[in-house]
Amino acid sequence: MGENATTHHTNSANNGANDNQIGFKSRVSVIGSGSWGSVAAKLVAFNTLNLSSFHDEVKMWVFEETLQSGEKLTDAINRTNENVKYLPGIKLGKNVIADPDLDNAVKDANMLVFVTPHQFIDNICKSLVGKVRSDAEAISLIKGMEVKIEGACLISTYISEQLGINCSVLMGANLANEIAEEKFSEATVGYRNNREIAEQWVQLFTTPYFMVTPVQDVEGVELCGTLKNVVAIAAGFVDGLDMGNNTKAAIIRFGLREMREFCKLLFSSVKDDTFFESCGVADVITTCFGGRNTKVAEAFARNGGKRSFDELEAEMLQGQKLQGVTTGREVYEVLRHRGLLELFPLFATVHEICSGCLPPSAIVIYSEKKNIFPV
Repeated sequence: MGENATTHHTNSANNGANDNQIGFKSRVSVIGSGSWGSVAAKLVAFNTLNLSSFHDEVKMWVFEETLQSGEKLTDAINRTNENVKYLPGIKLGKNVIADPDLDNAVKDANMLVFVTPHQFIDNICKSLVGKVRSDAEAISLIKGMEVKIEGACLISTYISEQLGINCSVLMGANLANEIAEEKFSEATVGYRNNREIAEQWVQLFTTPYFMVTPVQDVEGVELCGTLKNVVAIAAGFVDGLDMGNNTKAAIIRFGLREMREFCKLLFSSVKDDTFFESCGVADVITTCFGGRNTKVAEAFARNGGKRSFDELEAEMLQGQKLQGVTTGREVYEVLRHRGLLELFPLFATVHEICSGCLPPSAIVIYSEKKNIFPV
């Protein structure tokens, strides 16, 4: 896959160079419109207006919904220039155009930003086969992975293989509401081989309040963004049981250690330095103290595990999706298939609590199990 991505990447870069010689301007489409998708559109739209190498208009694909008022969500976004359901009160930019037609939203775009719950990426990619430009570049802001019998498949790899295009990733300490309010934040772009493409993504996302750094480690950057949600579930259990800051700090440290070992288990190329980027330790910290996974896990623990995550998600997130519970199950399956559950006690325990096999209090009992990783 890496070789194919490299080959395409080179071809895509060459196409871009040829297009630039004749005044080519990139077109950007954002595939997804939750809170983070809307923020991504806002960031991108600011730059497409101000950079001569981009068309002003940014298409944002919206999974159509009908609001309580009876108005379609797409119509409401285009009328108010706000995502009134998932990011109310924040202007996206008048050059953001919401579109419920996926094919039309990506038409002519050569830069595709994927930012949907990872449960939906399979159907989205299958719908887009043969519909995107052959020289398009993609970037995934999606946390999660596809798990098959033969092992785990990163979302960026899945997008690349399904659509035949190169896919970078962007991850980091990025709580959507804070970025929407233009509070300073940072992120990490993970790329494979072509630094020029990485710099294009950096240029497209960077604003005075959003700093982006490129790192040549797609697997490390993406897995950090994915696995941190499992650690956040554990942190939420600690909060819900009022165990205090010392316990929470210990759980975060244990989680970071298992994140590193899991990454290296799947991809030996993952760099240690990646864990010190925004996508690593910074993302774990912000998610464990302010993210939706932590908040819902806290409620789960306060209810003694008697209310399901599905029920709490529907009640607390107004249509947004948790990632930690699903990712935790996927990680568990990978480890179980390889016979390695005992070597990842935190990850294993999180899933066993979420699935009702253990009570929330087991989040600290697990530490009595043997752990072979160096402290």
